[in-house]
Amino acid sequence: MYLIQPLTMIDFFRKSEGEWFTQRSVHHFDSVADESGESNLTIKVLERDNPRVKEVCEAQGMDHNRAMGGASFTWQANLDLSSLDPYNAAILIDIPNDESKQTGKLIRNQGYVESIPVVSRYQFTDDGVLTITTDYANNQGQERCWFVTDDFRVRVSTVRMMNGINLMTYCSERRCVSQEVLEQMINRNLARVGADSILLG
Repeated sequence: MYLIQPLTMIDFFRKSEGEWFTQRSVHHFDSVADESGESNLTIKVLERDNPRVKEVCEAQGMDHNRAMGGASFTWQANLDLSSLDPYNAAILIDIPNDESKQTGKLIRNQGYVESIPVVSRYQFTDDGVLTITTDYANNQGQERCWFVTDDFRVRVSTVRMMNGINLMTYCSERRCVSQEVLEQMINRNLARVGADSILLG
């Protein structure tokens, strides 16, 4: 099946909506403990009329009328059944630069590298690779993300300190299948096996 790559941020949010299983490899360029591991990531689309879109924009002095919408992100350690840590959550709002919507700003209520409100820059290449760049007070974070299939995507990020690159991260993410979708798949396969049995009988 031909993969249609999202070329705008709101389309990227829509394609990413759902729950993902993330396997993360982290390489530090110093003696910090290994942070590689597994986690669950949940993404929900926020339509442009959602009150949180206006709230995040206004908190950073941005005109919410320019926003195309946004998404909420929550993450937790895999199989962690405890309540979500509020620090492991963020809201991203999309404000495109122009009509093409392939470049723009991401208004974030909480940064990825530092837990403070930030404004990131993004751009899509024509083949669907998304690059997000975020400048903090003492470092710069850059992340690239693209879909390999509709249900598998890759993220690669770096954090560059004033004295050079501090860490690199590689994440592979697989979409989790909901119980409802899983039951539909089972029923389709059972129906197909039944039809095959009739034909062979």
